Amino acid sequence: MHVVILGCGRVGSSLAGAVERLGHSVAVIDQNPAAFNRLSAGFGGRAVTGMGFDRDTLVEAGIAGAAAFAAVSSGDNSNIISARVAREMFGVERVVARIYDPRRAEVYERLGIPTVATVRWTRDQILGRLVPDAVTPEWTDTSGSVLLTAVTPARGWVGRRLAELEARAEVRVACVTRFGDGLLPDGRTMVQDGDVLHIAVAKARAAEADAIIRTGPDHD
Repeated sequence: MHVVILGCGRVGSSLAGAVERLGHSVAVIDQNPAAFNRLSAGFGGRAVTGMGFDRDTLVEAGIAGAAAFAAVSSGDNSNIISARVAREMFGVERVVARIYDPRRAEVYERLGIPTVATVRWTRDQILGRLVPDAVTPEWTDTSGSVLLTAVTPARGWVGRRLAELEARAEVRVACVTRFGDGLLPDGRTMVQDGDVLHIAVAKARAAEADAIIRTGPDHD
Protein backbone atom coordinates (compact mmCIF):
# COMPACT_ATOMS: atom_id res chain seq x y z
CA MET A 1 0.00 0.00 0.00
CA HIS A 2 1.01 3.67 -0.26
CA VAL A 3 1.56 5.73 2.89
CA VAL A 4 1.92 9.50 3.12
CA ILE A 5 3.74 11.02 6.11
CA LEU A 6 3.70 14.68 7.09
CA GLY A 7 6.86 15.72 8.93
CA CYS A 8 10.41 14.53 8.38
CA GLY A 9 11.73 14.96 11.91
CA ARG A 10 13.04 12.08 13.98
CA VAL A 11 9.65 10.40 14.17
CA GLY A 12 8.65 10.97 10.55
CA SER A 13 11.95 9.85 9.06
CA SER A 14 12.06 6.77 11.27
CA LEU A 15 8.45 5.96 10.42
CA ALA A 16 9.14 6.35 6.70
CA GLY A 17 12.04 3.91 6.91
CA ALA A 18 9.96 1.39 8.84
CA VAL A 19 7.08 1.58 6.35
CA GLU A 20 9.47 1.09 3.42
CA ARG A 21 11.13 -1.90 5.09
CA LEU A 22 7.71 -3.52 5.35
CA GLY A 23 7.49 -3.37 1.57
CA HIS A 24 5.11 -0.42 1.19
CA SER A 25 5.60 2.74 -0.87
CA VAL A 26 5.92 5.97 1.06
CA ALA A 27 6.01 9.73 0.49
CA VAL A 28 7.23 12.22 3.07
CA ILE A 29 6.11 15.86 3.18
CA ASP A 30 8.01 18.65 4.92
CA GLN A 31 8.16 22.38 4.32
CA ASN A 32 11.91 22.40 5.03
CA PRO A 33 13.91 20.65 2.27
CA ALA A 34 16.85 20.17 4.66
CA ALA A 35 14.68 17.89 6.81
CA PHE A 36 14.90 15.18 4.15
CA ASN A 37 18.55 14.72 5.09
CA ARG A 38 17.24 12.63 7.99
CA LEU A 39 16.01 9.98 5.57
CA SER A 40 18.26 6.97 5.11
CA ALA A 41 20.70 6.94 2.21
CA GLY A 42 18.78 4.14 0.52
CA PHE A 43 15.36 5.73 0.89
CA GLY A 44 13.37 4.98 -2.26
CA GLY A 45 10.21 6.93 -1.56
CA ARG A 46 9.14 10.43 -2.50
CA ALA A 47 10.26 13.58 -0.67
CA VAL A 48 7.80 16.42 -1.25
CA THR A 49 8.43 19.98 -0.10
CA GLY A 50 5.32 21.83 0.99
CA MET A 51 2.55 22.21 3.56
CA GLY A 52 0.75 19.06 4.61
CA PHE A 53 -2.70 20.56 4.30
CA ASP A 54 -2.07 22.01 0.82
CA ARG A 55 -4.08 20.09 -1.77
CA ASP A 56 -1.45 20.25 -4.51
CA THR A 57 1.26 19.10 -2.11
CA LEU A 58 -0.83 16.14 -1.01
CA VAL A 59 -1.64 15.23 -4.61
CA GLU A 60 2.07 15.32 -5.47
CA ALA A 61 2.70 12.97 -2.55
CA GLY A 62 0.18 10.50 -3.96
CA ILE A 63 -2.60 11.04 -1.46
CA ALA A 64 -5.25 10.05 -4.02
CA GLY A 65 -3.97 6.48 -3.95
CA ALA A 66 -2.86 6.38 -0.32
CA ALA A 67 -4.19 3.81 2.11
CA ALA A 68 -2.78 5.61 5.16
CA PHE A 69 -1.71 9.08 6.29
CA ALA A 70 0.31 10.05 9.36
CA ALA A 71 0.71 13.66 10.49
CA VAL A 72 3.76 13.84 12.76
CA SER A 73 5.09 17.36 12.20
CA SER A 74 6.00 19.61 15.13
CA GLY A 75 2.76 21.61 14.93
CA ASP A 76 -0.56 20.49 16.41
CA ASN A 77 -2.61 22.70 14.08
CA SER A 78 -0.81 21.49 10.95
CA ASN A 79 -1.18 17.88 12.02
CA ILE A 80 -4.88 17.96 12.75
CA ILE A 81 -5.80 20.07 9.70
CA SER A 82 -3.77 17.81 7.44
CA ALA A 83 -5.32 14.70 8.97
CA ARG A 84 -8.81 16.06 8.41
CA VAL A 85 -8.03 17.01 4.81
CA ALA A 86 -6.63 13.54 4.15
CA ARG A 87 -9.72 11.88 5.57
CA GLU A 88 -12.50 14.22 4.53
CA MET A 89 -11.25 15.46 1.15
CA PHE A 90 -9.36 12.42 -0.12
CA GLY A 91 -11.13 9.64 1.78
CA VAL A 92 -8.02 8.08 3.32
CA GLU A 93 -9.25 5.43 5.77
CA ARG A 94 -6.25 5.06 8.06
CA VAL A 95 -5.33 8.46 9.47
CA VAL A 96 -3.42 9.33 12.64
CA ALA A 97 -2.17 12.65 14.01
CA ARG A 98 0.46 13.39 16.64
CA ILE A 99 -0.79 16.01 19.09
CA TYR A 100 1.29 17.60 21.85
CA ASP A 101 -1.65 19.06 23.78
CA PRO A 102 -3.54 16.15 25.42
CA ARG A 103 -6.69 18.27 25.80
CA ARG A 104 -6.82 18.78 22.06
CA ALA A 105 -6.14 15.10 21.48
CA GLU A 106 -9.25 14.10 23.41
CA VAL A 107 -11.39 16.51 21.38
CA TYR A 108 -10.08 15.27 18.05
CA GLU A 109 -10.46 11.64 19.04
CA ARG A 110 -14.15 12.32 19.64
CA LEU A 111 -14.29 13.77 16.12
CA GLY A 112 -13.01 10.47 14.78
CA ILE A 113 -9.37 11.44 14.20
CA PRO A 114 -7.09 8.93 16.00
CA THR A 115 -4.32 10.81 17.80
CA VAL A 116 -1.10 10.11 19.63
CA ALA A 117 -0.78 12.67 22.42
CA THR A 118 2.97 12.91 23.00
CA VAL A 119 2.78 14.70 26.34
CA ARG A 120 0.11 12.37 27.73
CA TRP A 121 1.94 9.24 26.57
CA THR A 122 5.24 10.41 28.11
CA ARG A 123 3.52 11.42 31.35
CA ASP A 124 1.75 8.08 31.69
CA GLN A 125 4.87 6.06 30.92
CA ILE A 126 6.92 7.94 33.52
CA LEU A 127 4.12 7.82 36.08
CA GLY A 128 3.80 4.09 35.65
CA ARG A 129 7.47 3.66 36.51
CA LEU A 130 7.52 6.11 39.40
CA VAL A 131 4.26 5.01 41.02
CA PRO A 132 3.58 1.35 40.22
CA ASP A 133 0.08 1.50 41.73
CA ALA A 134 -1.06 4.24 39.34
CA VAL A 135 -3.55 3.20 36.66
CA THR A 136 -1.77 4.42 33.54
CA PRO A 137 -3.43 3.48 30.23
CA GLU A 138 -1.38 1.98 27.42
CA TRP A 139 -4.29 2.61 25.05
CA THR A 140 -7.71 4.26 25.23
CA ASP A 141 -10.52 3.91 22.72
CA THR A 142 -11.71 7.02 20.89
CA SER A 143 -14.69 7.51 23.21
CA GLY A 144 -12.48 7.33 26.29
CA SER A 145 -14.73 4.72 27.92
CA VAL A 146 -12.43 1.68 27.64
CA LEU A 147 -8.73 1.51 28.32
CA LEU A 148 -5.90 -1.00 28.16
CA THR A 149 -3.47 -0.97 31.07
CA ALA A 150 -0.73 -3.19 32.51
CA VAL A 151 -0.90 -4.55 36.04
CA THR A 152 1.15 -7.04 38.06
CA PRO A 153 -1.17 -9.38 39.98
CA ALA A 154 -0.76 -10.09 43.68
CA ARG A 155 0.91 -13.38 44.65
CA GLY A 156 -2.48 -14.61 45.81
CA TRP A 157 -3.51 -14.99 42.18
CA VAL A 158 -0.56 -17.25 41.33
CA GLY A 159 -1.78 -20.75 40.42
CA ARG A 160 -5.33 -19.56 39.67
CA ARG A 161 -6.92 -19.40 36.26
CA LEU A 162 -7.00 -16.06 34.50
CA ALA A 163 -10.70 -16.67 33.90
CA GLU A 164 -11.29 -16.41 37.66
CA LEU A 165 -9.35 -13.14 37.84
CA GLU A 166 -11.29 -11.76 34.86
CA ALA A 167 -14.62 -12.61 36.45
CA ARG A 168 -13.67 -11.18 39.85
CA ALA A 169 -12.21 -7.92 38.49
CA GLU A 170 -14.62 -7.62 35.53
CA VAL A 171 -11.80 -7.24 33.00
CA ARG A 172 -10.49 -9.00 29.89
CA VAL A 173 -6.84 -10.03 29.82
CA ALA A 174 -5.73 -9.25 26.28
CA CYS A 175 -2.10 -10.32 26.68
CA VAL A 176 0.31 -11.64 29.29
CA THR A 177 3.99 -10.69 29.44
CA ARG A 178 5.85 -13.64 30.97
CA PHE A 179 9.64 -13.75 31.33
CA GLY A 180 9.89 -11.00 28.73
CA ASP A 181 7.74 -12.78 26.14
CA GLY A 182 4.13 -12.03 25.22
CA LEU A 183 1.45 -14.67 25.06
CA LEU A 184 -2.25 -14.71 24.25
CA PRO A 185 -4.13 -16.37 27.11
CA ASP A 186 -6.93 -18.90 26.76
CA GLY A 187 -9.33 -20.57 29.17
CA ARG A 188 -6.58 -22.81 30.55
CA THR A 189 -4.00 -20.11 31.25
CA MET A 190 -2.90 -19.91 34.88
CA VAL A 191 -1.37 -16.89 36.59
CA GLN A 192 2.34 -17.32 37.23
CA ASP A 193 4.65 -15.39 39.52
CA GLY A 194 6.07 -12.35 37.73
CA ASP A 195 3.33 -12.14 35.10
CA VAL A 196 2.35 -8.71 33.79
CA LEU A 197 -1.28 -8.63 32.66
CA HIS A 198 -2.41 -6.26 29.94
CA ILE A 199 -6.09 -5.80 30.71
CA ALA A 200 -9.00 -4.16 28.92
CA VAL A 201 -11.34 -2.50 31.41
CA ALA A 202 -14.09 0.11 31.53
CA LYS A 203 -12.53 3.43 32.53
CA ALA A 204 -15.23 4.02 35.13
CA ARG A 205 -14.10 1.05 37.17
CA ALA A 206 -10.41 0.87 36.26
CA ALA A 207 -9.24 1.83 39.76
CA GLU A 208 -11.49 -0.77 41.40
CA ALA A 209 -10.36 -3.52 39.03
CA ASP A 210 -6.72 -2.55 39.51
CA ALA A 211 -7.11 -2.80 43.29
CA ILE A 212 -8.68 -6.27 43.07
CA ILE A 213 -5.85 -7.58 40.90
CA ARG A 214 -3.08 -6.01 42.99
CA THR A 215 -4.44 -7.11 46.38
CA GLY A 216 -5.44 -10.67 45.51
CA PRO A 217 -8.56 -12.85 45.52
CA ASP A 218 -8.75 -13.24 49.30
CA HIS A 219 -8.60 -9.53 50.14
CA ASP A 220 -11.76 -8.13 51.72
